[in-house]
Amino acid sequence: MGSTAIKRKSRLARVLKRDASLWLFCIPGIILTFIFSYVPMYGILLAFKRFNARAGIWGSEWQGLYYFKRFFDSPYFESTIWNTLVLSLYGLLVSFPIPIILALLLNSFQHKRYRKVIQTITYAPNFISVVVMCGMIILFLSPTIGVINSVLEFFGIDAVNFMAKKEYWRHIYVWSGVWQSAGWSSVIFFAALAGISPELHEAARCDGATKFQLIRYIDFPSILPTATILLILNCGSILSIGFEKAYLLQNNLNLTVSEIISTYVYKVGLINNDISYSTAIGLFNTVVNLVLLLAVNKAADKLSGNSLW
Repeated sequence: MGSTAIKRKSRLARVLKRDASLWLFCIPGIILTFIFSYVPMYGILLAFKRFNARAGIWGSEWQGLYYFKRFFDSPYFESTIWNTLVLSLYGLLVSFPIPIILALLLNSFQHKRYRKVIQTITYAPNFISVVVMCGMIILFLSPTIGVINSVLEFFGIDAVNFMAKKEYWRHIYVWSGVWQSAGWSSVIFFAALAGISPELHEAARCDGATKFQLIRYIDFPSILPTATILLILNCGSILSIGFEKAYLLQNNLNLTVSEIISTYVYKVGLINNDISYSTAIGLFNTVVNLVLLLAVNKAADKLSGNSLW
């Protein structure tokens, strides 16, 4: 047993020595991940204590599961969970397949010059900040000076205050996100398609395969493992919708559909200064995401053989 342990240590030492330069490249990332992802986990204790700034985290009074029960009994529990789930699932169903379709179509496009132009146009919105994007949306949909309402009025249709109509809010949120991120999200699928051997396409063309058959039987199966991994990761953050965009597009008239977990945590934590309560909600959100990630990963492993681990 001792000799086996010695052999393992010597093998590990050889591997570390051989890949020393690669490990040096990893060290800054490991340090940053530890500082910003693991050290703050100490603050999870706030979810179980009545936080007192003078006493600090350790000195604050222990409350157990009080804040979790308070959230479960809150009138905002069902509405925030429902709004978050609907918005996240709607966004996932729409925004996940579109980059795949875009990558497959452009990859089969023969004119490389026009393909690069289309790629540049679809990539560009990704570099617009969330604040600017929300300002553009509000301005374009304004009932008085908005471009959309100007077009509607030109055709004799009355102006619509889109941001005040709760039935439009989710569509505006999701489809503006698709427009902004679809091109950039397709990059990883382009990378997967670039790894396909041209000989497969040439052999299929010799057998009389059409473009659709090339996509169906060669391209799509080749990117399926990548798509599966990305789907698992997206499902693992299904309750973690970005705060900024939802908050910036939110107003009193659409609050019944736009109030999600992240905006509610911001309001109770920073505006109402209820730190412990907001921490409990955030911890609940994280636990649910972890359970979903494990469940989807297990299902993907059984159905397709592709998984994170």
